[in-house]
Amino acid sequence: MTNTIYGGQAHAYAPPALGAPYPAHDKRDVKVCEPERKTVTNMLNKKAYIITQKIEKNFKFENTVVLNIDIEFPSIKLKHGGSIQSRANIDYSNIAKDFYRYAVKTMLPEAIEQYKTSKANDFPFNTYQAVMRYTVTLNENCTLSMFFDKYEYTGGAHGTTLRISDNRNIQTGKIIKLPDLFKGQPRWRGIVLASITEQATQNLEENPGIYFDNYKQLIVENFNPQSFNLTSNSLEIYYQQYEIAPYSTGIVVFSLSYKSLGISEPHCI
Repeated sequence: MTNTIYGGQAHAYAPPALGAPYPAHDKRDVKVCEPERKTVTNMLNKKAYIITQKIEKNFKFENTVVLNIDIEFPSIKLKHGGSIQSRANIDYSNIAKDFYRYAVKTMLPEAIEQYKTSKANDFPFNTYQAVMRYTVTLNENCTLSMFFDKYEYTGGAHGTTLRISDNRNIQTGKIIKLPDLFKGQPRWRGIVLASITEQATQNLEENPGIYFDNYKQLIVENFNPQSFNLTSNSLEIYYQQYEIAPYSTGIVVFSLSYKSLGISEPHCI
């Protein structure tokens, strides 16, 4: 199994193309595939050992696959696991289960109705897709940071992707929130937004048209303190599709160095 990396500076996430390698045969039961080993180094919970779990299922109507679900999510092992390990794995599993339930309860009925309409009007039907992938951006210094991309294709010209993040200290088990990185600095939001706007302006000079004309206003209006990840040397803030840029630009990521923000790199206590 392949875990595709989407991290980086001001880049677009390219959703899976139609006809990508999704199983064409029907799986009547949910299948959990053989684990994929990601990281093996672990000492005093400085790093996590990560295994990829996979859920795949095709749903048919009148012997035609109308919905394909393809989900990957992590399961971690820590040298000193206990409740910290259990809590993380429950959270990751819940993200996968919630997306699966959404696909079955919301996308499947819509897919069936679209199939009926397409058949009645002799139009081609494109199988609906619900795909989730995760990417680890940091797994060291007692910090585990990752994001989950949830991709939906519902028969149109292209699909949509929603990104969510999970950032946690695997030494204490605490979820890391953006203000935590600034150690009580009351102006942290202004510092971050100023850095994002400066970088966006530079990017626009190099690549005209990648953002909407009122991108500065949209950067402020659509700023979400939960939309961030950590790397070894930078804080990554991202904006969802269409929030500050056209679809062709995709999910936009701004990489802000810890040094430029005046904050410390992730570290063990």
